[in-house]
Amino acid sequence: MDEALLRSLTPSVLAVLVRRGADFAAAEDAVQDALVEAVRVWPADRPRDPKGWLVTVAWRRFLDATRADAARRRREDLVEEEPAAGPTASVDDTLQLYFLCAHPSLTPSSAVALTLRAVGGLTTRQIAQAYLVPEATMAQRISRAKRTVSGVRLDRHGDVATVLRVLYLVFNEGYSGDVDLVAEAIRLTRQLAAQADHPEVAGLLALMLLHHARRAARTASDGSLVPLAEQDRGLWDTTAIAEGVEILQAALARDRLGEFQAQAAIAALHADAPVAEETDWIQIVEWYDELARLTDSPVVRLNRAVAVGEADGPRAGLAALAELDDSLPRHTAVAAYLHERDGNLAKAARLYAEAARKAPDLAERDHLTHQAARLNTRRGG
Repeated sequence: MDEALLRSLTPSVLAVLVRRGADFAAAEDAVQDALVEAVRVWPADRPRDPKGWLVTVAWRRFLDATRADAARRRREDLVEEEPAAGPTASVDDTLQLYFLCAHPSLTPSSAVALTLRAVGGLTTRQIAQAYLVPEATMAQRISRAKRTVSGVRLDRHGDVATVLRVLYLVFNEGYSGDVDLVAEAIRLTRQLAAQADHPEVAGLLALMLLHHARRAARTASDGSLVPLAEQDRGLWDTTAIAEGVEILQAALARDRLGEFQAQAAIAALHADAPVAEETDWIQIVEWYDELARLTDSPVVRLNRAVAVGEADGPRAGLAALAELDDSLPRHTAVAAYLHERDGNLAKAARLYAEAARKAPDLAERDHLTHQAARLNTRRGG
């Protein structure tokens, strides 16, 4: 080993590292490491370019040392940043995630779909059913939304209206769908109501409470659906109803009517009736008129046809139903109910059976099949 050669190359190798930006002391350490490595390797495999070899090895040693030092400093910083031992406040960022997913770069419908999928945990099929569109269409909408936000920073919040729409759909799916998300939807809406002085937030919370209050009576012990008119009202949660009505009244007093307040008002009228026969259907129709004006929703108009049938008789309800597209989900079931009330049992039974074949879930299909069988038995008897 030519130690004289190594000593002669040391200053020039050190100078190269310093020119590349290395601190002198760190560069000196790296060069010393390279010299040690040369003493070990060169006797068996001397490089053709000794200086180049030393520069390469020394520079690698310098980079390794720099990275190791940076990692050590970061670990020390993290230790200093750790909170002191003891109880800590509970932090829940779920509502924050709802706002972030409702990004301004997305259309409201795309933001809702993306949030339901990414944060709400709903399947594409469940979201498609909520929007009354084919599953493939919804899958494309969610994919486009993902592509849209993939290149943007999620540091701008969506608006309250979009987040309300998401919470509403999460509640609906949890109330009547495959996944129980009701408690989570109510919890997040309470959080939002505490943060946002907005009458529609209060309206949505009231709506959720009023619907949830009836949930225990909605199904029989065998899991079958119990229509609202047949529910045991003694099972309704009167505390939740009272809270919902109080919240709704305070929201309506602000005279900034929105669709959730209107829906809550309809639910409150149902909750106010001690028995089904005392339901104020005339007021309910008036609220459906307000709701249709606010939303122009075909589903609202379908429900309005039922209310008209109760308030003004089944033929008036059938006339209102005739104005709607018969491909609407549950249109056939509503027609069956109104024809039964009008005394046309044969047609009602046929429509109930047809509606059962179109039902989106097993519980509803079983209920409609039972209704058809009941009418066929009556006719046969």
